[in-house]
Amino acid sequence: MVAVSIVVPLYNEEENVTRLHGAVVDALAGHDIDYELLLVDDGSRDETCSRACALVDRDPRVRVVKFRRNYGQTAAMAAGIENARGQVIVTMDGDLQNDPNDIPRLLALIDHGYDIAIGWRRKRQDGGARVFISKVANKIIARIMGVEVKDSGCSLKAYKAPLIQGIPMYGEMHRFIPALSQLAGARLAQIEVNHRAREFGVSKYGFSRIYKVMLDIISIRALLNYARSPLTWQAKTTGLCLLFALLSAAVAAFDSAASPVMFGCIAFLFFSLAFFLVAWALIGQLFAIVEPEVGRYATLASALSARVDSSKVSR
Repeated sequence: MVAVSIVVPLYNEEENVTRLHGAVVDALAGHDIDYELLLVDDGSRDETCSRACALVDRDPRVRVVKFRRNYGQTAAMAAGIENARGQVIVTMDGDLQNDPNDIPRLLALIDHGYDIAIGWRRKRQDGGARVFISKVANKIIARIMGVEVKDSGCSLKAYKAPLIQGIPMYGEMHRFIPALSQLAGARLAQIEVNHRAREFGVSKYGFSRIYKVMLDIISIRALLNYARSPLTWQAKTTGLCLLFALLSAAVAAFDSAASPVMFGCIAFLFFSLAFFLVAWALIGQLFAIVEPEVGRYATLASALSARVDSSKVSR
């Protein structure tokens, strides 16, 4: 097993892939680090994959994972993390805006006992609108998740492998790994890193990702609550539906001035909704038992719950 796996998603980066390899090799040349460079081709339509595969013949430390079509940055990172053999996993973008010279600094923090070390692009070399939206998103994530991560969108991060390989990812999930891990008790360090202007190609991830990030924020919060206790998560909503159903049925039966048909239909609607919620909770409980992905969320949710409960007791 190698010590460090550097995972890099690539999508139409034919001008950058060879330069990226050279930059990583140069950055780590003066350090005694046993590493592999894992390049994940996210369904590129140019020569990215062929140039990445050519690097395999030149450098045995390079490995390539290829997608048949484009699945997105998080899926590419997840595939790289799953195939990584290192005890520590470093993720970074393939456009050379992340500086490989910062990798040893991140690894030094892991060596000092931190579980995650993440980069903070304090001086971003992007357009003003993108920087502003990123800052707003970071504030929203910090507010909802309850932890302060200065730059959730920075791909340059280092993780202890058992931590990152135990968290399921989808959508734009890679942005939330530091916040989720910190909530679960992981030790997290944040350092300012160099951010460079893109020299070749164009950005593949624009403003269309904003709504995906917002939906993922809501989904993750709900998933954590739901996975922790599928049968009780909807208890209040189910109880309210049953209460409204009983009140509507009582009005339909005993109030002569009210329309029995209308209130009967309302009662039936709320009874049906309550039945649906109970059935949904039972199915969720079944999935939590038999489905590995849900089980992993349940494990994470339990860790979050234990951390929150212990913090309340300490106060």
